[in-house]
Amino acid sequence: MSGKVSKGKRPRLLGKVALVTGASRGIGRGIALALAGEGCDVAVNFVGSKEKAQAVVKDIKALGRRAIAVQADVSDEGQVERMRDTVHKELGPVDIIVNNAGIHQHLKFWELSRKDWDRVIAVNLTGPFLVTKAFIEDMKGRKRGRVVHISSIIGMVGTDHEIHYAASKAGLFAVTKSMALELAPFGITVNCIAPGWIDTDMTADFKGPDAEALLRKIPLHKVGQPDDIAKAVVFLASDDAAWVTGETVHVNGGWGMY
Repeated sequence: MSGKVSKGKRPRLLGKVALVTGASRGIGRGIALALAGEGCDVAVNFVGSKEKAQAVVKDIKALGRRAIAVQADVSDEGQVERMRDTVHKELGPVDIIVNNAGIHQHLKFWELSRKDWDRVIAVNLTGPFLVTKAFIEDMKGRKRGRVVHISSIIGMVGTDHEIHYAASKAGLFAVTKSMALELAPFGITVNCIAPGWIDTDMTADFKGPDAEALLRKIPLHKVGQPDDIAKAVVFLASDDAAWVTGETVHVNGGWGMY
């Protein structure tokens, strides 16, 4: 994902400031670059991959936009608030929030400890709540803004090996609708994307009979790319989606039809 804009095309998000959580790699990286390619200055959030986050910042600056790497565990309210202060100081008020940060574990539910459960719920579900809450006051005051949550098809169809991940991602569907209702009077839209199997380093080791069986569930019979999700985020963040709120957009090759 290069984020390059076609010649002669006016960037759809020129002058906007975006925060993308978990943006040092994979889907988050693709989203950050796509937003920059459409004119955004971008805060690249990361928790542990500092070098990768700085590489994303370098790529964004090469597109002619401002960018910073900002470290914060999205499940920690204090860290999130410090991230907000840093972003405001360096880039200004945020117009677009993309809650992408997430973690998962391949374990049966009877193998999970309470600590395992709490950690995944904290990052994947509590994180979007804390991040949006920290940044939303500026949007409310200006009566405009976009919030996009990155959920998963797993939140809809379930899984046989990570119940806590499925629960956290399903929870984002309800969070999206409720936030959309609360923020509509302020001109702020809140939407969600449910990716399917995306080709990232997180899924690189998923091979063999299980992978082949999963591929057969996807009507388009192919794995998605980070760019597929990034394009959907750009749409939801743009004026093209000004009358879209409270929706979950399935970007998963048709898997969400079942």
